[in-house]
Amino acid sequence: METELFASIFFKGFFLGASLIVAIGLQNAFVLRQGIKKHHVFVTALTASLIDIVLIFAGVLGFGALIEAFPSLITYITWGGAAFLIIYGAKSMFHAFKPDKMDGSRAKGMIKEGSSKEIVLIIMGISLLNPHVYLDTVILIGGLAASYGETGKYIFGMGAMIASFCWFFALGYGARLLSPFFAKPKAWQILDFIIALTMWAIAMSLILK
Repeated sequence: METELFASIFFKGFFLGASLIVAIGLQNAFVLRQGIKKHHVFVTALTASLIDIVLIFAGVLGFGALIEAFPSLITYITWGGAAFLIIYGAKSMFHAFKPDKMDGSRAKGMIKEGSSKEIVLIIMGISLLNPHVYLDTVILIGGLAASYGETGKYIFGMGAMIASFCWFFALGYGARLLSPFFAKPKAWQILDFIIALTMWAIAMSLILK
C-alpha cells in the first residue's frame, strides 16, 4: 500500500512537472533549435535540466520549513495551486485552438552560435530571467510538494525533476526527428490540448483531496 502511495505521488509530480515544462516558450525553442543544429546538445539539455532540478529542490526544501511554521498555508497553497492549474490549462487550451508555430524563430536575433560556456550563460539567462519559472517551479511545485508530507514532498519533487531531465534530453536529441512534425501547427495544437487536460485533471485531484 505504501509503495503504491509513493508511486502515485511520484507520478503526480512527474506529470505536473512535465505539463509545466512542455509549455511552449523560449527555453524550449532554444533547446529545440540546438538539437536541430546538433550544436552543444548535451550541454544545452544538461544545463536546462540542472537549473530546473535546483529550483525544484529549493522549492521543496523552502516550503517544507515554511509549512512547519505556518501549517494553515497548506490549504491556501492547495487551492491556489488548483486555481493556477485551471487558468494555466485554459491558456494551453486557448493555444490549442490558436496554434503558434514553433520553429525556433523566437530565439533568432538574440541567440548566436558560441562555445559551450556561452551556451550555458544563454540558457541560464533564458531560464532564470523568466519570472514565470519561479512561479511554476519554485512556488507551485514546491508548495504542492509540501502538501504530501515530509517524505512525500521529496518523492513528488523527484518526479518533477525526472520529468524535467527526460523532457530536455528528449527534446534536444529528438529534435532532428521531431522538427518536421512540430513544424506543423497541428502538432502543437495536439500537444497544448493534452497539456490542458493534464493540468485540469491534476487541479481536480487537488480540489477533491
